[in-house]
Amino acid sequence: MNPEELPVAILAGGLATRLKPITEKVPKLLVEVAGEPFFSHQIRLLRNSGLRHLVVCVGYLGDRIVEAYGDGSKWGVKIEYAFDGPKLLGTGGALIRALPLLGEAFYVLYGDSYLPIDYRAVGDAFLKSGKLGLMTVFENREKYDSSNVWYEGGRIRAYDKRTKLPAMRHIDYGLGIFRQPAFDSFPRGESVDLADVQKSLLARGELAGFEVTQRFYEIGSHAGLSELDHLLKNQS
Repeated sequence: MNPEELPVAILAGGLATRLKPITEKVPKLLVEVAGEPFFSHQIRLLRNSGLRHLVVCVGYLGDRIVEAYGDGSKWGVKIEYAFDGPKLLGTGGALIRALPLLGEAFYVLYGDSYLPIDYRAVGDAFLKSGKLGLMTVFENREKYDSSNVWYEGGRIRAYDKRTKLPAMRHIDYGLGIFRQPAFDSFPRGESVDLADVQKSLLARGELAGFEVTQRFYEIGSHAGLSELDHLLKNQS
């Protein structure tokens, strides 16, 4: 197996409340950034890294995304969709629902994250680790968001979004890779937080860490949206 064979699960089922009023009628993936929907930028980034199989986990206004992108053939990628169903399942629950489409191992990317990094290098590190999961981390030092990872000596020592430790200088960068068995002990059809899956893997010694040095961008907030819009307009 090589990294380019791995599908990419994109978590895009949330309500995007921080982006209101924009997202009252538009799902986050379709929010305009630098003149086109955010998802177009994300697809281009992934395709340029050789990743061409995308599984979009959708919920709120998900039909709009299907209408806009279909099977992805116009973009040179394959897109499949997994719907939350009647209730929101959270980040982990959405992945569990999508497992039949994802296969043995897969990348996981948040639907509001723009991560200009070497995805193949991350995939290689995961495959070589032999572990059930991998988390990318960035030395944030509270600059862009609250640091939640203690990463030292090439290893994740602690990860917690609620309990802060003085040694936490890194942050969960927003790109992970998992094997299907990482989700075996979690319920089906229920709300599950991906952070709980990651903490479970860490406790069992099954979560690898990969440090990236390129900062992340996001459209989860109005400030983040404005910043990425400015960045991409200046690149074109």
